[in-house]
Amino acid sequence: MRPSRGVPLLAVVLAAAALTAPSPARAAGDGHCARQERVRVPGAAHQRSACLPDLTTTGLAGTPYTDMADQAGLTAAATRSPSGVPGVQIDGYFPDSSRFNTTHGWRHDAQFVIRLPDRWNGGLVVTGAPGNRKQYATDKAISDQVLARGYAYASTDKGNNGVDFHRDGIRPGDAVAEWNARTTQLTRAARRAVAQRYGQAPRRTYITGVSNGGYLTRWQLENHPELYDGGVDWEGTLWAAGGHHPLTSLPVAVARMSGTAQDEDMYAAGFARGSEFLWPYHEKAYWGVTQKIYRAEFDPAYDPRCPGPSAGSTTEEILAPCASDAVYDFASRPGSVHRAVARVALTGRIGRPLITLHGDLDALLPKAADSDVYARMIDTAGRGALHRFYTVQDGTHVDGLYDTYPDRLRPVLPCYRSAFDALVAWVERGVRPPADRTIDRPADGDVVDSCALDSGEAAVR
Repeated sequence: MRPSRGVPLLAVVLAAAALTAPSPARAAGDGHCARQERVRVPGAAHQRSACLPDLTTTGLAGTPYTDMADQAGLTAAATRSPSGVPGVQIDGYFPDSSRFNTTHGWRHDAQFVIRLPDRWNGGLVVTGAPGNRKQYATDKAISDQVLARGYAYASTDKGNNGVDFHRDGIRPGDAVAEWNARTTQLTRAARRAVAQRYGQAPRRTYITGVSNGGYLTRWQLENHPELYDGGVDWEGTLWAAGGHHPLTSLPVAVARMSGTAQDEDMYAAGFARGSEFLWPYHEKAYWGVTQKIYRAEFDPAYDPRCPGPSAGSTTEEILAPCASDAVYDFASRPGSVHRAVARVALTGRIGRPLITLHGDLDALLPKAADSDVYARMIDTAGRGALHRFYTVQDGTHVDGLYDTYPDRLRPVLPCYRSAFDALVAWVERGVRPPADRTIDRPADGDVVDSCALDSGEAAVR
Protein backbone atom coordinates (compact mmCIF):
# COMPACT_ATOMS: atom_id res chain seq x y z
CA MET A 1 0.00 0.00 0.00
CA ARG A 2 0.97 3.63 -0.29
CA PRO A 3 2.84 5.15 2.62
CA SER A 4 0.67 6.92 5.12
CA ARG A 5 -0.05 10.62 4.62
CA GLY A 6 2.69 12.83 5.92
CA VAL A 7 5.43 10.21 5.72
CA PRO A 8 8.17 11.34 3.24
CA LEU A 9 8.25 8.54 0.83
CA LEU A 10 12.41 -9.50 -12.81
CA ALA A 11 15.43 -10.02 -14.28
CA VAL A 12 34.49 0.06 -17.27
CA VAL A 13 36.04 3.27 -18.20
CA LEU A 14 37.41 5.44 -15.41
CA ALA A 15 36.72 8.86 -16.85
CA ALA A 16 35.76 10.25 -13.46
CA ALA A 17 37.98 8.15 -11.22
CA ALA A 18 39.69 11.21 -9.82
CA LEU A 19 36.35 12.74 -8.89
CA THR A 20 34.87 9.64 -7.34
CA ALA A 21 37.86 8.23 -5.46
CA PRO A 22 36.99 8.11 -1.77
CA SER A 23 38.34 10.76 0.51
CA PRO A 24 38.02 10.82 4.28
CA ALA A 25 34.65 11.93 5.61
CA ARG A 26 34.88 15.50 6.82
CA ALA A 27 32.60 15.10 9.80
CA ALA A 28 33.91 15.74 13.28
CA GLY A 29 35.14 12.62 15.00
CA ASP A 30 36.11 10.92 11.76
CA GLY A 31 36.79 7.21 12.11
CA HIS A 32 35.27 3.80 11.70
CA CYS A 33 31.50 4.17 12.00
CA ALA A 34 31.71 7.68 13.41
CA ARG A 35 28.34 9.26 14.24
CA GLN A 36 26.59 5.89 13.91
CA GLU A 37 24.49 6.58 16.98
CA ARG A 38 23.25 9.90 15.56
CA VAL A 39 21.78 8.52 12.35
CA ARG A 40 18.01 8.24 12.41
CA VAL A 41 16.27 7.58 9.08
CA PRO A 42 13.42 10.10 8.84
CA GLY A 43 10.00 8.46 8.62
CA ALA A 44 11.25 4.94 9.33
CA ALA A 45 8.99 2.82 11.52
CA HIS A 46 11.95 0.61 12.42
CA GLN A 47 15.69 0.69 11.82
CA ARG A 48 18.71 -1.35 12.89
CA SER A 49 22.29 -0.13 12.53
CA ALA A 50 25.49 -2.15 12.39
CA CYS A 51 29.14 -1.14 12.26
CA LEU A 52 30.73 -3.52 9.73
CA PRO A 53 34.31 -4.14 8.54
CA ASP A 54 33.19 -4.57 4.91
CA LEU A 55 29.95 -3.36 3.33
CA THR A 56 30.52 -5.24 0.03
CA THR A 57 29.19 -8.68 -0.86
CA THR A 58 32.65 -10.14 -0.23
CA GLY A 59 32.29 -9.24 3.40
CA LEU A 60 28.54 -9.66 3.73
CA ALA A 61 27.94 -13.00 1.97
CA GLY A 62 26.53 -15.47 4.44
CA THR A 63 25.50 -12.77 6.91
CA PRO A 64 22.07 -11.21 7.54
CA TYR A 65 23.24 -8.00 5.87
CA THR A 66 22.72 -9.15 2.28
CA ASP A 67 20.83 -11.89 0.41
CA MET A 68 22.94 -13.60 -2.24
CA ALA A 69 19.98 -15.77 -3.34
CA ASP A 70 17.99 -12.69 -4.30
CA GLN A 71 20.87 -11.61 -6.55
CA ALA A 72 20.96 -14.94 -8.43
CA GLY A 73 21.27 -14.66 -12.20
CA LEU A 74 21.86 -10.92 -12.34
CA THR A 75 25.64 -11.06 -12.81
CA ALA A 76 28.10 -13.35 -14.60
CA ALA A 77 29.81 -15.83 -12.27
CA ALA A 78 33.31 -14.49 -13.04
CA THR A 79 32.42 -10.89 -12.29
CA ARG A 80 35.07 -9.27 -10.12
CA SER A 81 33.91 -6.93 -7.41
CA PRO A 82 35.78 -4.64 -5.06
CA SER A 83 35.90 -5.31 -1.34
CA GLY A 84 37.21 -3.87 1.90
CA VAL A 85 34.81 -0.97 2.45
CA PRO A 86 34.16 -0.47 6.17
CA GLY A 87 31.22 1.55 7.41
CA VAL A 88 27.70 1.62 8.76
CA GLN A 89 24.73 -0.34 7.41
CA ILE A 90 21.19 0.63 8.32
CA ASP A 91 18.35 -1.80 7.65
CA GLY A 92 14.76 -0.90 8.30
CA TYR A 93 11.32 -0.22 6.93
CA PHE A 94 8.85 2.60 6.48
CA PRO A 95 5.20 2.33 7.62
CA ASP A 96 3.29 0.02 5.26
CA SER A 97 0.34 -2.35 5.46
CA SER A 98 1.59 -5.08 3.07
CA ARG A 99 3.75 -7.97 4.25
CA PHE A 100 5.33 -9.73 1.26
CA ASN A 101 8.92 -9.10 2.37
CA THR A 102 10.02 -11.59 5.05
CA THR A 103 13.65 -10.46 5.17
CA HIS A 104 14.99 -10.35 8.73
CA GLY A 105 11.79 -12.10 9.82
CA TRP A 106 10.01 -8.75 9.75
CA ARG A 107 7.18 -9.69 7.33
CA HIS A 108 6.93 -6.04 6.45
CA ASP A 109 7.22 -4.23 3.11
CA ALA A 110 8.85 -0.90 2.35
CA GLN A 111 12.15 -2.32 3.61
CA PHE A 112 15.33 -0.45 2.78
CA VAL A 113 19.08 -0.66 3.22
CA ILE A 114 21.37 2.35 3.56
CA ARG A 115 25.16 1.93 3.54
CA LEU A 116 27.46 4.69 4.74
CA PRO A 117 31.18 4.06 4.04
CA ASP A 118 33.77 5.44 6.43
CA ARG A 119 35.53 7.13 3.53
CA TRP A 120 32.88 9.17 1.77
CA ASN A 121 33.26 11.04 -1.52
CA GLY A 122 30.31 13.38 -0.94
CA GLY A 123 27.81 11.49 -3.10
CA LEU A 124 24.76 9.26 -2.75
CA VAL A 125 23.49 6.55 -5.12
CA VAL A 126 19.84 5.42 -4.86
CA THR A 127 18.19 2.42 -6.51
CA GLY A 128 15.16 0.16 -6.32
CA ALA A 129 14.92 -3.59 -6.74
CA PRO A 130 14.73 -5.08 -10.25
CA GLY A 131 11.91 -7.43 -11.14
CA ASN A 132 10.02 -8.46 -8.04
CA ARG A 133 13.15 -8.86 -5.94
CA LYS A 134 14.03 -7.11 -2.71
CA GLN A 135 16.40 -4.48 -1.39
CA TYR A 136 19.66 -6.50 -1.58
CA ALA A 137 19.13 -7.65 -5.19
CA THR A 138 21.70 -5.30 -6.77
CA ASP A 139 24.35 -5.50 -4.06
CA LYS A 140 26.88 -7.10 -6.41
CA ALA A 141 25.71 -5.36 -9.57
CA ILE A 142 25.61 -1.82 -8.16
CA SER A 143 26.34 -1.43 -4.46
CA ASP A 144 29.84 -2.96 -4.40
CA GLN A 145 31.21 -0.67 -7.08
CA VAL A 146 29.72 2.59 -5.88
CA LEU A 147 30.70 1.91 -2.27
CA ALA A 148 34.29 1.32 -3.38
CA ARG A 149 34.18 4.73 -5.07
CA GLY A 150 33.11 6.28 -1.79
CA TYR A 151 29.40 6.80 -2.40
CA ALA A 152 26.74 6.27 0.20
CA TYR A 153 24.16 3.79 -1.12
CA ALA A 154 20.44 3.29 -0.57
CA SER A 155 18.06 0.66 -1.97
CA THR A 156 14.36 -0.08 -1.54
CA ASP A 157 12.19 -3.17 -2.04
CA LYS A 158 9.76 -0.76 -3.76
CA GLY A 159 7.01 -1.35 -1.17
CA ASN A 160 5.86 -4.72 -2.52
CA ASN A 161 7.66 -7.70 -4.01
CA GLY A 162 7.36 -11.34 -5.03
CA VAL A 163 5.03 -12.86 -7.61
CA ASP A 164 1.91 -11.74 -5.76
CA PHE A 165 2.91 -8.08 -5.60
CA HIS A 166 -0.18 -7.21 -7.65
CA ARG A 167 -2.35 -7.98 -4.63
CA ASP A 168 -1.05 -4.84 -2.94
CA GLY A 169 -3.21 -1.76 -3.18
CA ILE A 170 -6.85 -1.04 -3.84
CA ARG A 171 -7.02 0.13 -7.45
CA PRO A 172 -5.35 -1.43 -10.51
CA GLY A 173 -1.89 0.07 -10.84
CA ASP A 174 -1.54 0.89 -7.14
CA ALA A 175 1.34 -1.52 -6.57
CA VAL A 176 3.49 -0.08 -9.36
CA ALA A 177 2.59 3.46 -8.37
CA GLU A 178 3.90 2.67 -4.91
CA TRP A 179 7.29 1.73 -6.39
CA ASN A 180 7.77 5.31 -7.46
CA ALA A 181 6.56 6.80 -4.20
CA ARG A 182 8.82 4.54 -2.15
CA THR A 183 11.86 5.50 -4.21
CA THR A 184 11.13 9.16 -3.67
CA GLN A 185 10.62 8.52 0.03
CA LEU A 186 13.92 6.68 0.40
CA THR A 187 15.85 9.33 -1.53
CA ARG A 188 14.66 12.09 0.75
CA ALA A 189 15.27 10.05 3.88
CA ALA A 190 18.70 8.81 2.77
CA ARG A 191 19.86 12.34 1.99
CA ARG A 192 19.06 13.36 5.54
CA ALA A 193 20.65 10.23 7.01
CA VAL A 194 23.81 11.00 5.03
CA ALA A 195 23.86 14.51 6.46
CA GLN A 196 23.59 13.14 10.00
CA ARG A 197 26.47 10.72 9.44
CA TYR A 198 28.87 13.07 7.68
CA GLY A 199 27.79 16.48 8.92
CA GLN A 200 26.74 17.69 5.49
CA ALA A 201 24.19 16.85 2.81
CA PRO A 202 25.26 14.92 -0.30
CA ARG A 203 27.01 17.08 -2.84
CA ARG A 204 25.62 14.87 -5.64
CA THR A 205 22.76 12.35 -5.71
CA TYR A 206 22.42 9.81 -8.52
CA ILE A 207 19.51 7.48 -9.32
CA THR A 208 20.09 4.20 -11.14
CA GLY A 209 18.63 0.73 -11.58
CA VAL A 210 18.17 -2.46 -13.57
CA SER A 211 14.93 -3.50 -15.34
CA ASN A 212 12.14 -2.29 -13.05
CA GLY A 213 14.85 -0.32 -11.29
CA GLY A 214 15.60 1.32 -14.64
CA TYR A 215 11.92 2.25 -14.89
CA LEU A 216 12.21 3.89 -11.49
CA THR A 217 15.24 5.83 -12.70
CA ARG A 218 13.34 7.15 -15.71
CA TRP A 219 10.28 8.06 -13.63
CA GLN A 220 12.26 9.85 -10.96
CA LEU A 221 14.17 11.98 -13.46
CA GLU A 222 10.88 12.92 -15.10
CA ASN A 223 8.94 13.64 -11.93
CA HIS A 224 11.49 14.59 -9.27
CA PRO A 225 14.54 16.02 -11.04
CA GLU A 226 15.09 18.32 -8.07
CA LEU A 227 16.25 15.34 -6.01
CA TYR A 228 18.93 14.07 -8.40
CA ASP A 229 21.90 15.17 -10.49
CA GLY A 230 21.53 12.39 -13.09
CA GLY A 231 20.87 8.71 -13.61
CA VAL A 232 21.84 5.50 -15.40
CA ASP A 233 19.00 3.35 -16.74
CA TRP A 234 19.95 -0.29 -17.37
CA GLU A 235 17.23 -1.79 -19.62
CA GLY A 236 14.43 -0.07 -17.78
CA THR A 237 10.89 -1.36 -18.20
CA LEU A 238 8.81 0.92 -20.40
CA TRP A 239 5.32 1.81 -19.28
CA ALA A 240 3.97 4.45 -21.61
CA ALA A 241 0.87 5.58 -23.44
CA GLY A 242 -0.07 4.20 -26.83
CA GLY A 243 0.44 0.56 -25.84
CA HIS A 244 4.18 0.89 -25.37
CA HIS A 245 4.66 -1.59 -22.54
CA PRO A 246 5.15 -5.33 -21.87
CA LEU A 247 1.41 -6.07 -22.03
CA THR A 248 1.60 -5.66 -25.81
CA SER A 249 4.76 -7.71 -26.49
CA LEU A 250 4.50 -10.48 -23.90
CA PRO A 251 1.11 -11.85 -25.08
CA VAL A 252 2.77 -12.65 -28.42
CA ALA A 253 5.45 -14.61 -26.58
CA VAL A 254 2.80 -16.47 -24.56
CA ALA A 255 0.93 -17.22 -27.81
CA ARG A 256 4.11 -18.66 -29.27
CA MET A 257 4.37 -20.92 -26.21
CA SER A 258 0.89 -22.25 -27.01
CA GLY A 259 1.72 -22.67 -30.72
CA THR A 260 -0.65 -19.94 -31.91
CA ALA A 261 2.05 -17.41 -32.86
CA GLN A 262 4.98 -17.80 -35.24
CA ASP A 263 8.49 -16.40 -35.28
CA GLU A 264 7.44 -13.61 -37.62
CA ASP A 265 4.86 -12.51 -35.06
CA MET A 266 7.65 -12.33 -32.48
CA TYR A 267 9.79 -10.16 -34.71
CA ALA A 268 6.83 -7.86 -35.34
CA ALA A 269 6.40 -7.52 -31.57
CA GLY A 270 10.00 -6.35 -31.22
CA PHE A 271 11.89 -9.54 -30.34
CA ALA A 272 15.25 -9.45 -32.07
CA ARG A 273 16.31 -11.74 -34.87
CA GLY A 274 19.26 -13.65 -33.47
CA SER A 275 17.76 -13.97 -30.01
CA GLU A 276 15.90 -17.20 -30.84
CA PHE A 277 18.39 -19.39 -28.93
CA LEU A 278 17.24 -17.63 -25.75
CA TRP A 279 13.53 -18.19 -26.28
CA PRO A 280 13.28 -21.72 -24.79
CA TYR A 281 14.71 -20.45 -21.50
CA HIS A 282 12.37 -17.50 -21.44
CA GLU A 283 9.41 -19.79 -22.15
CA LYS A 284 10.24 -21.66 -18.96
CA ALA A 285 11.36 -18.84 -16.71
CA TYR A 286 9.97 -15.47 -17.74
CA TRP A 287 7.27 -14.95 -20.34
CA GLY A 288 4.29 -16.70 -18.76
CA VAL A 289 4.73 -15.48 -15.20
CA THR A 290 5.65 -11.93 -16.17
CA GLN A 291 2.62 -11.48 -18.41
CA LYS A 292 0.15 -12.92 -15.93
CA ILE A 293 1.25 -10.99 -12.85
CA TYR A 294 1.58 -7.62 -14.60
CA ARG A 295 -1.71 -8.12 -16.41
CA ALA A 296 -3.23 -8.94 -13.01
CA GLU A 297 -1.81 -5.66 -11.69
CA PHE A 298 -3.35 -3.45 -14.37
CA ASP A 299 -6.27 -5.56 -15.63
CA PRO A 300 -7.43 -7.96 -12.87
CA ALA A 301 -10.93 -8.29 -14.37
CA TYR A 302 -9.62 -9.85 -17.60
CA ASP A 303 -9.28 -13.35 -16.10
CA PRO A 304 -10.08 -13.40 -12.37
CA ARG A 305 -9.39 -17.16 -12.24
CA CYS A 306 -5.79 -16.80 -13.42
CA PRO A 307 -3.72 -16.05 -11.48
CA GLY A 308 -6.56 -15.87 -8.97
CA PRO A 309 -5.66 -15.13 -5.35
CA SER A 310 -2.05 -16.16 -5.94
CA ALA A 311 0.36 -16.72 -8.82
CA GLY A 312 1.03 -20.17 -7.36
CA SER A 313 2.58 -22.02 -4.45
CA THR A 314 5.03 -24.18 -6.42
CA THR A 315 7.63 -23.17 -8.99
CA GLU A 316 5.68 -24.99 -11.70
CA GLU A 317 2.48 -23.14 -10.83
CA ILE A 318 4.21 -19.77 -10.61
CA LEU A 319 5.97 -20.04 -13.97
CA ALA A 320 2.97 -21.47 -15.83
CA PRO A 321 1.25 -18.96 -18.13
CA CYS A 322 -2.44 -18.23 -18.14
CA ALA A 323 -3.94 -19.71 -21.32
CA SER A 324 -6.11 -16.63 -21.69
CA ASP A 325 -3.04 -14.39 -21.99
CA ALA A 326 -2.20 -15.91 -25.40
CA VAL A 327 -5.07 -13.84 -26.83
CA TYR A 328 -4.77 -10.81 -24.57
CA ASP A 329 -5.30 -7.61 -26.55
CA PHE A 330 -4.51 -4.53 -24.53
CA ALA A 331 -5.85 -2.14 -27.18
CA SER A 332 -9.37 -3.58 -26.87
CA ARG A 333 -9.50 -3.48 -23.09
CA PRO A 334 -11.73 -0.95 -21.28
CA GLY A 335 -10.66 2.60 -20.67
CA SER A 336 -10.16 1.89 -16.99
CA VAL A 337 -7.28 -0.45 -17.88
CA HIS A 338 -5.64 2.17 -20.04
CA ARG A 339 -6.04 4.71 -17.26
CA ALA A 340 -4.39 2.32 -14.78
CA VAL A 341 -1.32 2.18 -17.01
CA ALA A 342 -1.44 5.92 -17.60
CA ARG A 343 -1.09 6.51 -13.85
CA VAL A 344 2.46 5.16 -13.97
CA ALA A 345 3.32 6.05 -17.56
CA LEU A 346 6.55 7.66 -18.65
CA THR A 347 6.59 10.71 -20.90
CA GLY A 348 10.23 11.20 -21.88
CA ARG A 349 10.34 14.60 -20.17
CA ILE A 350 13.51 13.95 -18.16
CA GLY A 351 14.88 16.86 -16.17
CA ARG A 352 18.42 15.64 -15.52
CA PRO A 353 21.11 13.82 -17.56
CA LEU A 354 20.28 10.18 -18.24
CA ILE A 355 22.33 7.36 -19.80
CA THR A 356 20.41 4.31 -21.05
CA LEU A 357 21.93 0.89 -21.81
CA HIS A 358 20.08 -2.01 -23.41
CA GLY A 359 21.31 -5.35 -24.79
CA ASP A 360 20.35 -6.06 -28.39
CA LEU A 361 19.46 -9.68 -27.47
CA ASP A 362 17.15 -8.86 -24.59
CA ALA A 363 14.41 -11.51 -24.85
CA LEU A 364 12.24 -10.26 -21.99
CA LEU A 365 12.07 -6.53 -22.68
CA PRO A 366 13.04 -6.32 -26.36
CA LYS A 367 15.04 -3.19 -27.09
CA ALA A 368 12.94 -2.35 -30.16
CA ALA A 369 9.79 -2.28 -28.03
CA ASP A 370 11.38 -0.58 -25.05
CA SER A 371 14.47 1.62 -24.98
CA ASP A 372 14.30 2.46 -28.69
CA VAL A 373 10.81 3.78 -28.04
CA TYR A 374 11.83 5.64 -24.89
CA ALA A 375 14.73 7.33 -26.69
CA ARG A 376 12.26 8.61 -29.31
CA MET A 377 9.98 9.82 -26.53
CA ILE A 378 12.82 11.82 -25.00
CA ASP A 379 13.63 13.38 -28.36
CA THR A 380 9.99 14.21 -29.01
CA ALA A 381 9.82 15.87 -25.60
CA GLY A 382 12.76 18.09 -26.55
CA ARG A 383 15.08 16.55 -23.94
CA GLY A 384 17.49 14.75 -26.28
CA ALA A 385 20.44 16.85 -25.14
CA LEU A 386 20.07 15.28 -21.69
CA HIS A 387 20.18 11.70 -22.96
CA ARG A 388 22.69 9.15 -24.21
CA PHE A 389 21.63 5.69 -25.43
CA TYR A 390 24.04 2.78 -25.78
CA THR A 391 23.11 -0.58 -27.30
CA VAL A 392 25.27 -3.39 -25.94
CA GLN A 393 25.93 -5.91 -28.70
CA ASP A 394 25.18 -9.48 -27.51
CA GLY A 395 23.76 -8.24 -24.22
CA THR A 396 20.59 -9.80 -22.82
CA HIS A 397 18.29 -9.11 -19.89
CA VAL A 398 20.19 -10.97 -17.16
CA ASP A 399 23.97 -11.30 -17.23
CA GLY A 400 23.84 -14.74 -15.60
CA LEU A 401 22.91 -16.21 -18.99
CA TYR A 402 26.43 -15.37 -20.17
CA ASP A 403 27.65 -18.37 -18.18
CA THR A 404 25.49 -20.66 -20.35
CA TYR A 405 26.28 -18.92 -23.64
CA PRO A 406 29.76 -17.35 -23.30
CA ASP A 407 30.33 -17.42 -27.07
CA ARG A 408 27.00 -15.78 -27.89
CA LEU A 409 26.35 -13.33 -25.08
CA ARG A 410 28.17 -10.56 -23.30
CA PRO A 411 27.51 -9.19 -19.80
CA VAL A 412 26.08 -5.69 -19.69
CA LEU A 413 27.46 -4.92 -16.21
CA PRO A 414 30.92 -3.69 -17.29
CA CYS A 415 29.28 -1.31 -19.76
CA TYR A 416 26.96 -0.16 -17.00
CA ARG A 417 29.95 0.62 -14.80
CA SER A 418 31.53 2.58 -17.66
CA ALA A 419 28.28 4.44 -18.16
CA PHE A 420 28.10 5.42 -14.51
CA ASP A 421 31.60 6.87 -14.67
CA ALA A 422 30.67 8.72 -17.85
CA LEU A 423 27.59 10.17 -16.17
CA VAL A 424 29.66 11.48 -13.27
CA ALA A 425 32.14 13.09 -15.64
CA TRP A 426 29.24 14.64 -17.57
CA VAL A 427 27.55 16.05 -14.49
CA GLU A 428 30.56 17.11 -12.48
CA ARG A 429 33.10 18.12 -15.12
CA GLY A 430 30.99 18.86 -18.18
CA VAL A 431 32.66 16.04 -20.16
CA ARG A 432 30.11 15.01 -22.74
CA PRO A 433 29.73 11.22 -23.09
CA PRO A 434 30.18 9.54 -26.47
CA ALA A 435 27.28 9.94 -28.87
CA ASP A 436 24.53 7.34 -29.02
CA ARG A 437 26.04 4.15 -30.38
CA THR A 438 26.20 0.38 -30.44
CA ILE A 439 29.01 -0.91 -28.24
CA ASP A 440 30.44 -3.69 -30.37
CA ARG A 441 31.59 -6.92 -28.77
CA PRO A 442 35.41 -6.87 -28.91
CA ALA A 443 37.10 -9.52 -31.04
CA ASP A 444 39.18 -10.50 -28.02
CA GLY A 445 39.80 -9.40 -24.47
CA ASP A 446 37.86 -9.38 -21.23
CA VAL A 447 34.11 -8.95 -21.73
CA VAL A 448 33.22 -9.80 -18.12
CA ASP A 449 34.96 -6.90 -16.45
CA SER A 450 35.73 -4.26 -19.07
CA CYS A 451 33.82 -2.18 -21.58
CA ALA A 452 34.68 0.98 -23.49
CA LEU A 453 31.68 3.13 -24.35
CA ASP A 454 33.43 4.56 -27.40
CA SER A 455 33.79 1.10 -28.95
CA GLY A 456 31.65 0.73 -32.08
CA GLU A 457 30.00 2.85 -34.70
CA ALA A 458 27.53 5.53 -33.77
CA ALA A 459 24.03 4.13 -33.60
CA VAL A 460 21.40 5.55 -35.89
CA ARG A 461 17.96 6.14 -34.43
